[in-house]
Amino acid sequence: MVDSKQQWKAWLYLLPALILLAVFTVYPIINTVRISILEGYKPLAAIGGERYPLGIGNFTKVISYKGFTTCLTNTLLLCVLTVPISCFLALLVSVCLNSINRLGKVLQTIYFLPYVTNTIAIGMVFAMMFNIVGLKQVNVAEYLSTGGQYTIYNIYTDVNGEKWGFVAQSWGIINNLLQLFGINPVNWINSGGNINGGSSTYVANIAVMVVYIVWNALPFKILILLGGLQSVNKQYYDAAKIDGTSRVRTFWRITVPLLSPMLAYVIITGFIGGFKEYSSIVGIFGEGMGPSGNGSLQTIVGYIYDALKTDSYGTASAASLILFGIILIVTLINLYVSSKKVHY
Repeated sequence: MVDSKQQWKAWLYLLPALILLAVFTVYPIINTVRISILEGYKPLAAIGGERYPLGIGNFTKVISYKGFTTCLTNTLLLCVLTVPISCFLALLVSVCLNSINRLGKVLQTIYFLPYVTNTIAIGMVFAMMFNIVGLKQVNVAEYLSTGGQYTIYNIYTDVNGEKWGFVAQSWGIINNLLQLFGINPVNWINSGGNINGGSSTYVANIAVMVVYIVWNALPFKILILLGGLQSVNKQYYDAAKIDGTSRVRTFWRITVPLLSPMLAYVIITGFIGGFKEYSSIVGIFGEGMGPSGNGSLQTIVGYIYDALKTDSYGTASAASLILFGIILIVTLINLYVSSKKVHY
């Protein structure tokens, strides 16, 4: 304890940090709440002295936006799909890494690399892996008669009995791997005039995003869980060996309960991060947030950025508070469940 007569020194040392926290965290939060209840707020006009009435018009505008359901659905779907998968995989990888003595540190470094790599850059790499180059539809008979150099895939027969298929200069790395197992290429992210009679399907787009987000989220979760594993008392495992307990039972009855505080942490932070998904989608599909910029993968954060581009600061602030409310509710639910299941 600091002597009450000397506490002013402690506050003096904390003052720079408190000032920065107040200027860059506390004030922006308060200002966001203020702007959200100023209907039709425009920053430049406000500087010029224009006044705005108080109300909930900004919140009504966000909720009544025709694409708000799409934004909310995409955000929730990505969270529900990616968080459980990433947490489970991170737990398995952490257990494996913890059991490796040689090269353990090297493998930990390799697994952590995606966490320190730019999200947009990684998204562009994934886009190249799933991208199809030079895709076009061809008549099978005519194409073969002219000595076509590319293999025809996804062949189908039309109502006239004519066979049609698709050829491409490059099907992409992922499709090349699928072809090795005899699976037809899939149109993952391409738009316009492609397989499936047009743009890639919503399911294919979501599948790409789940793979990318899970891969990008693993390093942080592995780091947290691995640290927890290394702090577990080895006597529990020694006792399990003496009793002849199987590895599977040891995993579920010892490892998981002892890691429950860390698991609760990565699940909660995973949901918070999932609700803020934006840069990963931009990295793969661009600012259009979908194939050909159709916005089919638009999220709430994406909607907020779009509102800021049009100087609709009031709408963006209202959307931010709605997102904050959703995250708060989900976090409280997680905390409630954790209080029943977590063993400290």
